[in-house]
Amino acid sequence: MNPIKSLIKDMTKKHGKTRESLLPIMQAVVEKEKYLSEYSMIEIARQVDIPAAEVYGTATFYSFIETKPTGRYIIRICKTITCAMKGKNQVLFAIQNMLKIKLGETTPDNRFTLLETNCLGWCHKAPAMMINDEVFTELTPEKVRDILTSYMKMSQINVN
Repeated sequence: MNPIKSLIKDMTKKHGKTRESLLPIMQAVVEKEKYLSEYSMIEIARQVDIPAAEVYGTATFYSFIETKPTGRYIIRICKTITCAMKGKNQVLFAIQNMLKIKLGETTPDNRFTLLETNCLGWCHKAPAMMINDEVFTELTPEKVRDILTSYMKMSQINVN
């Protein structure tokens, strides 16, 4: 059996086949695959017995559930007014410059995906971003370049 189909089946056994179980099932798939593929959404719809459009609608509502493949490291930069007032745009330009990608894009080597997200909950230490599950606050262009350099070195080590 397909490993994703098996995971979805296990998750429906664990969480049930109700609308309330939709989010934990989707989160489990995203944890495994890094995104929710069309196949996964259709399979979830089948298992929970709801229209696939409803699964897609729920997936696209949440900013931490991706519906297309992403890089190994997902950079989410906060787009709140607080972050914007404290230099988010300069930080964003530094990231785009360093990685040579724009918002919504993934580097050609599939290491980094750059996204904006609503609030990360760190307004008191703005601007903020996340790389996968790690939060970085009080960012400056210099600090961001240092952070990305360390991630680039880590991914070089992990590739070899």
